[in-house]
Amino acid sequence: MENFILSLNVVLPLFLIMAVGYLLRRIGLLDDAVLPKLNSLVFKAFLPMMLFNNIYHSDLESMMNPKLILTAVVSILVIFGVLCLVIPRIEKDGPRRGAMVQGIFRSNYIIFGVPIVSGVFGEQGLGVVSILSAFAIPLFNVLSVVALEIFSHGTVNKNRIVKGIVTNPLIIASLLGVVFLLAGIPIPTPVEEALADMSAIATPLGLVSLGGFFKFADTKRYLKQLIIVVAGRLVVCPAIFLPVFVSMGFRGVDLMALATMMGAPIAVSSFIMAQQQGADADLAGQAVVYTALFSIFTMFLIIFGLKQLALI
Repeated sequence: MENFILSLNVVLPLFLIMAVGYLLRRIGLLDDAVLPKLNSLVFKAFLPMMLFNNIYHSDLESMMNPKLILTAVVSILVIFGVLCLVIPRIEKDGPRRGAMVQGIFRSNYIIFGVPIVSGVFGEQGLGVVSILSAFAIPLFNVLSVVALEIFSHGTVNKNRIVKGIVTNPLIIASLLGVVFLLAGIPIPTPVEEALADMSAIATPLGLVSLGGFFKFADTKRYLKQLIIVVAGRLVVCPAIFLPVFVSMGFRGVDLMALATMMGAPIAVSSFIMAQQQGADADLAGQAVVYTALFSIFTMFLIIFGLKQLALI
């Protein structure tokens, strides 16, 4: 019963905050003009501050885990490679193929990883999530560009990939956090306190933005594709990789960080990227909505199961 309550206490706040975003949209306080700007604000300002702050205040020895980082990177590459072979056999439409591949392999790790891991392990988990994000998020971005361009246009724009990496605010913030940590650069107390306060905004505002994107149109038109994406992202990936992670010896906060990466819903930015690169943005948007909704239940089961097995 204790594990059940803990699992519920971790995921229920996420659902409630997303529900607030949905309700704000319903009553007109959020709309199609505001939401993209809000999401951009979270991505370009508050999330980078949070990443920098978490890394800067982390324990360097426990944070830098080459085995954990390599496992995460290889897992993402394996999922991406398999999807590029399997999805074209299931879906014939190019723009839909790109949206489906991106939808299954790319998780909203930074928004869901921090509250879930910190909900289970407290502050000690923040550094692990942040340093893993520094590797996973650039990889998600690069592979998303590759998938969307190949399936939508048949080519890959190398300049766009390079520009996307060097200008990504999350990557820049992560690198700065590592530099400040390694060099022992002190931050003045007023700046540090302001940074901490601003960092605290990132997760709730990101979840409110996600809830505001909830729309339940075009479900019937994309029913087959949505079933494949939701099942692939929330059920198949965790079911395949969690036993592998356990067999490799991962336990505690490291296992929870990997589990969240595998079980988190699709990133909202996948919808925006699909729009920009000519993929099926409507399908991408619906996939964001339904994976976010169902992830509340699947993440609860993952946390509860791992706790019951005494793996976290």
